[in-house]
Amino acid sequence: MSSLAGDTGLIFGRYLRELVRSKLGLVFGLMQPLLFLVLFGPLLRDVPLGGRGDAWQTLVPGLLVQLGLFGAAFAGFGILIEKQHGILERMRVTPVNRLALLLGRVLKDVVLLLAQSVLLVLAGVAFGLRVPILGVLFGFALVGLMSAALAALSYALAMRVASPQEFAPVVNAVNLPVMLLSGILLPMALAPGWLDGLSHVVPPRYVVEAVRAAFVGDYGHTVVIGTLAAITLVAASMALAIRPFRAAGD
Repeated sequence: MSSLAGDTGLIFGRYLRELVRSKLGLVFGLMQPLLFLVLFGPLLRDVPLGGRGDAWQTLVPGLLVQLGLFGAAFAGFGILIEKQHGILERMRVTPVNRLALLLGRVLKDVVLLLAQSVLLVLAGVAFGLRVPILGVLFGFALVGLMSAALAALSYALAMRVASPQEFAPVVNAVNLPVMLLSGILLPMALAPGWLDGLSHVVPPRYVVEAVRAAFVGDYGHTVVIGTLAAITLVAASMALAIRPFRAAGD
């Protein structure tokens, strides 16, 4: 375990330094949710959304999940670049723990998400969002878990495909229906029955609902279900994602 922790910290530090040097990536990664906040949020202020809380307590949690969904889903592009430059091959011949190769990358993605999430919530507060501190912390934890799971799946996919031309269509084909069925922008309570029923097979829906509940100070059943969904998704994703990393050492 000490070896795993040390190797994970080593990999995490390497990619965190790369991230800090990529200032444009940090800025543009946050731009889309901020545009939704600025240009879409005011349209919802007087619209009955069928849930608790005001428009900002509905929209901002959805944007947090959107931030995690899109940022994590495309995380695997980094491995594709490393493949092309032989970086991954050089890592394979080192004695570093294979699980650490995955965990270090995922941890970097979670840290990035949390930094962007703080900025997004602060921007929401400037627009009128009022939310308990505990609710924000619960929201960050849930979105962080979901982001870890999706980043792991993204890395697993990137390990199995040969080029960005194969990777991007798969991610886009999955991301769009997941985003629409999660109720990120509008609660699924507004959807017709068949669409609402279909959305229940999408785990991020439960995360969105849990974060919205936390943002109005409700830490009951909805938050418990969302937490269980996020933990289950992390466990399943890590179990699937570690296989190609272990195979890389064979």
